[in-house]
Amino acid sequence: MDGLEVARTIVDALEDKKGEDIVLLDLQGIAPFTDYFVICTGTSTRMLKALIHGAMDAVRETYHLKTKVEGTDMDGWILADFGDVVLHIFSPLQREYYGLEQLWSEGKVVLHMQ
Repeated sequence: MDGLEVARTIVDALEDKKGEDIVLLDLQGIAPFTDYFVICTGTSTRMLKALIHGAMDAVRETYHLKTKVEGTDMDGWILADFGDVVLHIFSPLQREYYGLEQLWSEGKVVLHMQ
Protein backbone atom coordinates (compact mmCIF):
# COMPACT_ATOMS: atom_id res chain seq x y z
CA MET A 1 0.00 0.00 0.00
CA ASP A 2 1.40 3.34 -1.09
CA GLY A 3 0.81 6.51 0.95
CA LEU A 4 -0.01 8.46 -2.18
CA GLU A 5 -2.73 5.94 -3.08
CA VAL A 6 -4.24 6.28 0.40
CA ALA A 7 -4.09 10.07 0.09
CA ARG A 8 -5.85 10.00 -3.27
CA THR A 9 -8.55 7.72 -1.85
CA ILE A 10 -9.08 10.27 0.93
CA VAL A 11 -9.19 13.15 -1.57
CA ASP A 12 -11.79 11.30 -3.66
CA ALA A 13 -13.94 10.66 -0.57
CA LEU A 14 -13.71 14.32 0.47
CA GLU A 15 -14.65 15.44 -3.02
CA ASP A 16 -17.66 13.07 -3.00
CA LYS A 17 -18.82 14.67 0.26
CA LYS A 18 -18.41 18.19 -1.22
CA GLY A 19 -15.32 19.14 0.77
CA GLU A 20 -13.89 22.52 -0.19
CA ASP A 21 -10.36 23.75 -0.95
CA ILE A 22 -8.80 20.28 -0.80
CA VAL A 23 -4.98 20.28 -0.75
CA LEU A 24 -2.65 17.27 -0.92
CA LEU A 25 0.86 18.13 0.33
CA ASP A 26 3.87 15.88 -0.20
CA LEU A 27 6.01 16.12 2.94
CA GLN A 28 8.41 13.27 2.22
CA GLY A 29 11.82 14.15 3.60
CA ILE A 30 10.37 17.20 5.39
CA ALA A 31 8.14 15.81 8.15
CA PRO A 32 9.57 12.85 10.10
CA PHE A 33 6.13 11.58 11.13
CA THR A 34 4.23 11.33 7.83
CA ASP A 35 4.62 11.53 4.06
CA TYR A 36 1.45 13.40 3.11
CA PHE A 37 -1.04 15.89 4.51
CA VAL A 38 -4.55 16.12 3.11
CA ILE A 39 -6.20 19.40 4.14
CA CYS A 40 -9.85 20.20 3.57
CA THR A 41 -12.48 22.74 4.62
CA GLY A 42 -16.05 22.02 5.65
CA THR A 43 -18.52 24.85 6.02
CA SER A 44 -20.66 23.47 8.88
CA THR A 45 -20.39 21.05 11.78
CA ARG A 46 -22.63 18.65 9.89
CA MET A 47 -20.32 18.82 6.88
CA LEU A 48 -17.21 18.27 9.03
CA LYS A 49 -18.79 15.07 10.39
CA ALA A 50 -19.71 13.87 6.90
CA LEU A 51 -16.20 14.57 5.60
CA ILE A 52 -14.39 12.66 8.35
CA HIS A 53 -16.78 9.71 8.19
CA GLY A 54 -16.57 9.58 4.39
CA ALA A 55 -12.76 9.58 4.42
CA MET A 56 -12.51 7.01 7.20
CA ASP A 57 -15.03 4.70 5.54
CA ALA A 58 -13.23 4.88 2.19
CA VAL A 59 -9.84 4.07 3.72
CA ARG A 60 -11.26 1.30 5.89
CA GLU A 61 -13.09 -0.32 2.94
CA THR A 62 -10.19 -0.02 0.49
CA TYR A 63 -7.13 -0.59 2.70
CA HIS A 64 -8.57 -2.04 5.93
CA LEU A 65 -6.90 0.76 7.90
CA LYS A 66 -8.37 2.18 11.07
CA THR A 67 -7.39 5.43 12.71
CA LYS A 68 -7.83 7.42 15.85
CA VAL A 69 -9.49 10.78 15.44
CA GLU A 70 -8.55 13.93 17.35
CA GLY A 71 -10.76 17.01 17.59
CA THR A 72 -14.46 17.29 16.89
CA ASP A 73 -16.82 19.01 14.53
CA MET A 74 -17.71 21.40 17.38
CA ASP A 75 -14.01 22.36 17.70
CA GLY A 76 -13.92 23.22 14.02
CA TRP A 77 -11.00 20.88 13.33
CA ILE A 78 -10.63 17.13 13.02
CA LEU A 79 -7.41 15.19 12.51
CA ALA A 80 -7.12 11.55 11.43
CA ASP A 81 -3.68 9.90 11.33
CA PHE A 82 -3.40 7.06 8.80
CA GLY A 83 0.37 6.70 9.22
CA ASP A 84 1.78 7.80 5.87
CA VAL A 85 -1.13 10.25 5.51
CA VAL A 86 -2.51 12.74 8.02
CA LEU A 87 -5.93 14.20 7.25
CA HIS A 88 -6.85 17.66 8.54
CA ILE A 89 -10.44 18.85 8.21
CA PHE A 90 -11.14 22.42 9.28
CA SER A 91 -13.89 24.99 9.50
CA PRO A 92 -12.91 28.08 7.48
CA LEU A 93 -11.91 30.04 10.62
CA GLN A 94 -9.81 27.24 12.07
CA ARG A 95 -8.07 26.61 8.76
CA GLU A 96 -7.07 30.25 8.56
CA TYR A 97 -5.96 30.22 12.21
CA TYR A 98 -3.74 27.11 11.92
CA GLY A 99 -2.34 28.01 8.47
CA LEU A 100 -0.91 24.57 7.74
CA GLU A 101 -0.16 25.37 4.12
CA GLN A 102 2.06 28.25 5.23
CA LEU A 103 3.57 26.31 8.13
CA TRP A 104 4.52 23.42 5.84
CA SER A 105 5.27 25.54 2.77
CA GLU A 106 8.40 23.49 2.03
CA GLY A 107 6.08 20.65 1.04
CA LYS A 108 5.15 20.13 -2.58
CA VAL A 109 1.50 20.72 -3.51
CA VAL A 110 0.53 17.55 -5.36
CA LEU A 111 -3.12 18.53 -5.79
CA HIS A 112 -5.26 21.59 -5.06
CA MET A 113 -9.00 21.37 -5.69
CA GLN A 114 -11.08 24.44 -4.98
